[in-house]
Amino acid sequence: MRGVEHHGLSRVEGPVVVAARRGGIGFGETVAVYGRDGGRRLGRVVDLSENWAAVQVFGTSTGLSADDSRVEFLGRPMELRVGPGLLGRVFDGLGRPADGYGEIFSSDRRDVNGLPMNPYARVYPRDFIQTGVSAIDGMNTLIRGQKLPIFSGNGLAHNRLAAQIVRQAKIRTASEPFVIVFCAMGVKYDVARFFLDGFEKTGVLANVVVFLSLADAPSIERLIAPRCALTAAEYLAYDRGMHVLVVMTDMTNYCEALREVSSIRGEVPSRKGYPGYLYSDLASLYERAGKIQGSAGSITQIPILTMPNDDISHPIPDLTGYITEGQIVLDRELSQRGVYPPVAGLPSLSRLMKDGIGAGMTREDHKDVSSQLFAAYSRVKAVRNLASIIGEEELSATDKRYLAFGERFEREFLTQPETEDRPIERTLDLGWKMLSLLPRDELVRVKREYLEKYLGAASADERDLVKEEPEDARARAAGGTA
Repeated sequence: MRGVEHHGLSRVEGPVVVAARRGGIGFGETVAVYGRDGGRRLGRVVDLSENWAAVQVFGTSTGLSADDSRVEFLGRPMELRVGPGLLGRVFDGLGRPADGYGEIFSSDRRDVNGLPMNPYARVYPRDFIQTGVSAIDGMNTLIRGQKLPIFSGNGLAHNRLAAQIVRQAKIRTASEPFVIVFCAMGVKYDVARFFLDGFEKTGVLANVVVFLSLADAPSIERLIAPRCALTAAEYLAYDRGMHVLVVMTDMTNYCEALREVSSIRGEVPSRKGYPGYLYSDLASLYERAGKIQGSAGSITQIPILTMPNDDISHPIPDLTGYITEGQIVLDRELSQRGVYPPVAGLPSLSRLMKDGIGAGMTREDHKDVSSQLFAAYSRVKAVRNLASIIGEEELSATDKRYLAFGERFEREFLTQPETEDRPIERTLDLGWKMLSLLPRDELVRVKREYLEKYLGAASADERDLVKEEPEDARARAAGGTA
């Protein structure tokens, strides 16, 4: 059914065209703009006044003229066609097929802006999602229904980590369907090819829905892409009963597009030129994750953003941290030392981790091991600072043990090949191996029964350490052993 049509434009300003307003036109409504050549361009209403409607065109406005163009207001918001055929497909940022195949066979179309979720109907996030990455599974555990962003910087390995998570993420109960929705916004063509080739070679593409908005796409498309991805995720989770992990990269490109559109509309800028509603706009995306009563499925989000100048107080990571339940921070110093993934031990945090680990979910010792590793690594940072002032030779025997622990922790626990998929049991065993490098009386965060159960098996590793590192062996003798 055709909507309201208007002939002629008031003005054309880059990607924004202004047309006379007719009754019944709504903000965010989809618009078709026709040029003198008859070509059809889709757009979206981004501003309304009493007499005029501003429309941002999805594409170029070249060839549009004020006299010979016409605008058709379609009377509906931006929609995505959904159906069982979504899995294994690649779409552009507007939900149009980008893999050479046609539209999926379905007449079901959903508003990409989603529907409000009743807070009372939300189920508290629980249950462990295994990513196969020790730095995440062991110390910053991802929980089903959680929003856990990755804070990165330009040139760091966030794309490699995102691809690894997509390949390896799983739930430990094989009877429950688990799928991935991957959304890339403002990425270069070579980055898009990196993801697609990786998914195809490893055979996971059949279990993934991909939305790609390339760097040369219009800014408005970057604003639609994550909404299309989340709409697909909601269909798979709440209509099909699947557990969905949504990976979105790069949210900084999304926010830059939001700032650009805001500037075109002449809005008063807020912090660093971003619109004042940046917080609520990001929340409209992040809060579409979760579990709902009466539905077997769930949506878990891993948004990835690059911090400008590695500044974690920048508005994008700052506001994201307020909305989400923790963050995984990538560290440039670790990356320069060859650690992959370069997950910073102390700034990283998963606020829901405590509710998804332990007996029956991961292993009974998980909480204690994680807490002790955090405490020990924090001590390592303090000892390194002290050593830079007084020299390593002036440190106490215990402090030297912590230095040895820090080196081994970064080299063996944090570092792993991007092709290695570590089960949680292997991650926790590695954690015990690292803790075995410290005096037993330093492990005050671990229950005695766990020390007796797991640290005995690590004694052989301690003997290996004595053979491999004689200086640390002398420190052990001077400081006492467990």
